[in-house]
Amino acid sequence: MTLSISPVLNSADQVVSSLSTQQQPKVTEAEMMQAVRTLLIGLGENPDREGLKDTPKRVVKALQFLTKGYHESLDELLNGAVFTESADEMVLVRDIDIFSSCEHHILPVIGRAHVAYIPNGKVIGLSKIARICEMYARRLQVQERLTLQIADALQGLLKPKGVAVVIEATHMCMVMRGVQKPGSWTVTSAMRGIFSEDARTREEFMSLIRHNANFH
Repeated sequence: MTLSISPVLNSADQVVSSLSTQQQPKVTEAEMMQAVRTLLIGLGENPDREGLKDTPKRVVKALQFLTKGYHESLDELLNGAVFTESADEMVLVRDIDIFSSCEHHILPVIGRAHVAYIPNGKVIGLSKIARICEMYARRLQVQERLTLQIADALQGLLKPKGVAVVIEATHMCMVMRGVQKPGSWTVTSAMRGIFSEDARTREEFMSLIRHNANFH
């Protein structure tokens, strides 16, 4: 299954301005654990048996970790790692591991992101590109939105000549349930600026991410 997307749903400035740390949830961890106990009972299990006694606590902790992107600050994440630089050639970070959760079933989405931009007077620390991807991935997501958010965040932060993002991922909601199609991959893309306007620049990016990595 392949889906390519490019329209801007929100301006980059709107996206970046929406990245402040969110308020802590109004429910307590105890209430969350009770909800997990209720689910276990509904599934026909006994949450008080030895193997499940600590499961509600573990599930809550796991979900908090998998969705920690809701409570991360972009300012803290960047930590000043945007620099003035005269470079004007493509910067590409490829094969960034992505672990997210489908918002429809809260099942894993596992894949890789390839992110490139062409500087326009500003560059960002390379590790921050991976961290931006992780911050958005650690939320309940759909792959289409995740792709757009990464592209619009970089566009808003750096105002570069262009940004390109491609994500390739497999969705456990398609593998483990529903149509049960293991081996299926979804590919989404978002192109901004020169990557959208210039076919040669776009093709250079696409050819680079098609190559097999020489090291891991």
